[in-house]
Amino acid sequence: MLRDTREFTSAKQVVVAQKRVHYLVRLGLIMDCVKHTGGCHCGTVRFEVWNSPHLIVVNCDCSICTKKQNHHFIVSKNKFTLLQGLDNLTTYTFNTHNAKHTFCKTCGVQSFYTPRSNPNGYGIAPHCLDPGTVLSLTVEKFCGQKWEESMENHPTIKSRSEP
Repeated sequence: MLRDTREFTSAKQVVVAQKRVHYLVRLGLIMDCVKHTGGCHCGTVRFEVWNSPHLIVVNCDCSICTKKQNHHFIVSKNKFTLLQGLDNLTTYTFNTHNAKHTFCKTCGVQSFYTPRSNPNGYGIAPHCLDPGTVLSLTVEKFCGQKWEESMENHPTIKSRSEP
């Protein structure tokens, strides 16, 4: 997996990076969407997700994301398919109970969850993807400690789970 180790600290930097990727897609220089597969550590939970091979990953600093090191990219529900393991998933919620932190009962790995920012989508852990489909990974910092303010000022996060 190729990794882009740049971390963007401003929403403007992320928008510029997204526009660059979309421009390269239009030129045919990179693929628009590929099927990624992945799952939990023990293999009980398996899924597939359609997304760009060039991932824009959120690095949130809220209390739970910090503890779990929950880096994720967001997709709409229609781009995600749970292939197996539904009966082995359990969910943790807190505070507003809008985020659904879903994880495997056997190994404890959260390979995907329903983010508070995008209840109509999923946050996918890129480190739970099988190798071979990710070409680059761009990390975007998100201030979850000031969640409401960050959401209000973020130009694209709400639209990431749109079909």
